[in-house]
Amino acid sequence: MLKRVLIANRGEIAVRIIRALREMEIPSVAVYSREDRNSLHIRLADSKVCIGEGAARNTYLNMDALITAAKNMGCDAVHPGYGFLSENSRFAEKCRENGLIFIGPEPSVIDSMGNKSAARAMMRRAGVPVVPGSREAVYDAAEAQRIAEEIGFPVMIKASSGGGGKGMRECYAAEDFENEFITAQRESANAFGDDAMYIEKLILHPRHVEVQILGDSEGHVAALGERDCSVQRNHQKLIEESPSPAVTEERRQEMLSAAVRAAEAVHYTGAGTIEFIVDQDGAFYFMEMNTRIQVEHGVTELVSGIDLVAEQLRVAAGEPLSFTQEQVLLRGHAIECRINAEIPEQNFMPSPGRVTHLHLPGGNGVRVDTALYTGYVIPPDYDSMIAKLMVYADTREAAIRKMRAALDETVILGVNTNLDFQYKIMQADAFREGRADTGFVEAFMQGGRADESRSE
Repeated sequence: MLKRVLIANRGEIAVRIIRALREMEIPSVAVYSREDRNSLHIRLADSKVCIGEGAARNTYLNMDALITAAKNMGCDAVHPGYGFLSENSRFAEKCRENGLIFIGPEPSVIDSMGNKSAARAMMRRAGVPVVPGSREAVYDAAEAQRIAEEIGFPVMIKASSGGGGKGMRECYAAEDFENEFITAQRESANAFGDDAMYIEKLILHPRHVEVQILGDSEGHVAALGERDCSVQRNHQKLIEESPSPAVTEERRQEMLSAAVRAAEAVHYTGAGTIEFIVDQDGAFYFMEMNTRIQVEHGVTELVSGIDLVAEQLRVAAGEPLSFTQEQVLLRGHAIECRINAEIPEQNFMPSPGRVTHLHLPGGNGVRVDTALYTGYVIPPDYDSMIAKLMVYADTREAAIRKMRAALDETVILGVNTNLDFQYKIMQADAFREGRADTGFVEAFMQGGRADESRSE
């Protein structure tokens, strides 16, 4: 087993990893920026190292600082969490060059799956359904327009590298295409240093459904069910649940099989997700693979009873998965609401500041992953997500009721949050009836208000 692990991340995911390490009796080392000197993750870790101050590029994205910290602290492994350097193949390679285990897939797998054009080609060869689109990366607007007209409008313009909604544009008419393409390409170049784009058919009113997979170095791959992530804003997820209310049992088995084929095709090791887009007829198509632990991994943990972070650690140490596909038993229904420090009424403007009072819900079937505490100052430098509120129940209807109660009990004062907004979504007919697609939030903001707010 691993002897000491450096967590190259911050916030709730760093706390989550530290807790898994503690359960497995593996010492943890936390890194932090000067702005994070009062963060919970450095209080919980066995050791801590300051890696600088200022912008993330000087701290959590500083590969040399992270590797130096790991070596100086006697670590043999680095867990990247999600975001930051978690899908950076160069960082994974630098860890290897310095005798450190990168807790994630091989650098070559990160590269191949991080390039959306290459990933789509590999999935076609593996027999995984792919949305009709360009076969190779596209750089020229005129060539891209020719491909778009062959596919037929509407189309989606996507950055070949990266994620998080950057470098993405929907285009519904030929006369708008050139401007949308150039805008998306510029955004991709600025965000990822890569101007390679690809074009695919835009599926109208889709669902976003992803399959959690785990693989080990002995070639075993298991699928742990699916998560529905359709409730999102600007391609950023707000609510995740498992199982998906839009997927039949027959289609579920097809998706799980396709996800396993996808992972086997790239000899995947560790935790990852195969993301699908599902059309109104239930047909599903590969979108991308995330080669890391996901924000919403807890949803799968609740319905499967499997600790995904612990499995990551075991696989990184060279051990096989602790279970077989036949032993995966999915029960009940789980829902996660991402709690963000933001103002939904002002275009979700971030709301950093000091938390003056905090009360989190509890009880049977309620889980909160967070790094918050009373007095903590939420910095303006990072993502606005401050907590993940999860519930588990026997049925979806019971899980929704439990989530409403948990949201109602949650109190976070001193900053604005999206608690009321999430509560209203739980009241909305489209969500309660399982009809929410990826356009739900925009429609909801334009007039789909629920009648009730949380109690004060």
